[in-house]
Amino acid sequence: MHLDASTPALVSGGASGLGEASVRRLRKAECPVAILDLDAERGERVAGECGALFLHTDVTDAASVRAAVEAARAAHGVARLAVSCAGIAPAAKTVGKGVAHDPAIFAKTIAINLTGVFHVASIAAEGMVGADPMEGGERGVIINTASIAAYEGQIGQIAYAASKGAVASMTLPMARDLARDGVRVMGIAPGLFLTPLLEGMPQDVQDALGAAVPFPSRLGDPDEFAMLVQHIARNQMMNGEVVRLDGAIRLAAR
Repeated sequence: MHLDASTPALVSGGASGLGEASVRRLRKAECPVAILDLDAERGERVAGECGALFLHTDVTDAASVRAAVEAARAAHGVARLAVSCAGIAPAAKTVGKGVAHDPAIFAKTIAINLTGVFHVASIAAEGMVGADPMEGGERGVIINTASIAAYEGQIGQIAYAASKGAVASMTLPMARDLARDGVRVMGIAPGLFLTPLLEGMPQDVQDALGAAVPFPSRLGDPDEFAMLVQHIARNQMMNGEVVRLDGAIRLAAR
């Protein structure tokens, strides 16, 4: 897929972190980009700074996602690239201080991190399969964000790891479902990146986390995630796989 003014993109969670980096890189490639996010203040700011379209969206609500996708289509045309980055990472054990994990927190995590990804991917794909084929018969690309916690979930990450493990697991069947229509599906499993979650931690904690990465021994730059998004979109042989982007780190139990 050529990334240019003829390839509209959607990015959920595009108001901050990995999503924001993806929005900015895609805009540099001149792709029309729609940001789907709940954070209106930050979303409008990012959109204004890079010439994107902000659409207030609750990814847990299929109707909200459909309305956003349709609004983006009206503004830019059918999305040819859909990137899901919206997510939360609560910390809670299966049993903490003698009390079972709050089921509401678990359900919310699944709703945003998994069901939200499904909504964005499936609704965006609906438009792609009906679009005219591009070079090589391709009609679109879907990129979903998993996490290395999908494979090595740490203590207190049961909800987060479960949601990201499911995102990783649905990559291949989704790619197989859409193969005949020329739509590729990939997942990215990032490691420790300097997103707002880590930016809020003390510098010594950030340094310690970065030092745990074998090489490069630092936290990932969100633009490095965006670079992989860009490469996946351009490389037609990348399909049905989850790529770890983690500097070779493997998470310990805590």
